Amino acid sequence: MEKKNYTMKDWPDEERPRERLVKHGVDYLTDAELLGIILVSGYQGKTSVELAKDLLSETKTLRKLDSLSFTEVKSFKGIGLAKFAQIKAALEIGKRLLRETHLPKKKIHNAADLVNYYGPCMRDLKKEKFKAILLDVKNKIIKDIDISEGSLTESIVHPREVLKEVVKESAASVIFLHNHPSGESNPSKNDLDITERLAGACELVGVKVLDHIILGEDNYFSFAQEGLLKKVGADFVSTLKGVSNR
Repeated sequence: MEKKNYTMKDWPDEERPRERLVKHGVDYLTDAELLGIILVSGYQGKTSVELAKDLLSETKTLRKLDSLSFTEVKSFKGIGLAKFAQIKAALEIGKRLLRETHLPKKKIHNAADLVNYYGPCMRDLKKEKFKAILLDVKNKIIKDIDISEGSLTESIVHPREVLKEVVKESAASVIFLHNHPSGESNPSKNDLDITERLAGACELVGVKVLDHIILGEDNYFSFAQEGLLKKVGADFVSTLKGVSNR
């Protein structure tokens, strides 16, 4: 006689993740149970929750799981293209929800505002991405521009690309932001040189560089806060004071 495949349908109602979610709420479920709901099904001999536990046992965190490529994830038994897509889509929705929560529709007060907004989608990238955040006279974001995406160790940034967008959008000021795939947020010599070059170019067209923020794994470095943009940092504080009094 063929052995019956054991699934979550064989679990008592009070133990099934979906039923418990509806009855008690999402806070009542573990990461593995939530991930199991997303996976929908497991494979012969394992439920989706057991498959989720195996994944998290290897990756340790959802954040680490999110950073894995399809090539890395498909090595897990029971994970194919469909389940990989389900996982990535669910985690991306979470990041977008977080961005909505921190969406700086009002004025930018400090570097932490931008870190909270951009951190979830940039801190775990495997390549450097360099952004220019364009602001109006009230320090509200007009637009963010992807200036370059470099290799694991460097990002090539051309002042002309920045100036083109700054002039096009009539920005009053700009904040630069990029990630370090190494997880270390301290600036390299290349970061210092790029910042000086960009600040000089922007000054020529009367646009203030308010800050350059480097995103690490769980931290960040602000050029303005650390005094590496002393004049710019002072302008930033002065501008914010002026905006708050309007």
